[in-house]
Amino acid sequence: MNTGFSLAPLFRHSVGFDRFDELLDAALRADQTNGYPPYDIIRESDGRYRIVMAVAGFGRDDIEITVQENELRLRGSLPPQNDGERTWLHQGIARRAFERTFKLADHVEVDGAGLNDGLLTVTLNRVVPEEKKPRIIPVEGEQSPTNRN
Repeated sequence: MNTGFSLAPLFRHSVGFDRFDELLDAALRADQTNGYPPYDIIRESDGRYRIVMAVAGFGRDDIEITVQENELRLRGSLPPQNDGERTWLHQGIARRAFERTFKLADHVEVDGAGLNDGLLTVTLNRVVPEEKKPRIIPVEGEQSPTNRN
């Protein structure tokens, strides 16, 4: 019994999505990782986005944000704590290293990042270059069918 689905209808109406299968595979693999740290992806307006990640216990110096090609990588690591004088009765706040990777669409740029009240916010903006925006292509040749010889 085949439980898969076919992307054939999508490919009949698209050109140049050679990497689509790689993106789909990466998304499926990433979805199988643990849920730490939790995050939201918010579309504020057309072309403006925010990623908000709960990073309680992390400071600005504990977080590294890198962008390379179409990939945004967020990493967090804490220095080891000397708990010689401390006894944990309950430790419910996760203080472990993390790494999250997000695939960015073409022309999506990272505007900035901020850390406030344990929430890391990364602001994204889609900036389409002029040469990539839609343009009208004039049709050349005869002006009208009545000009034929």
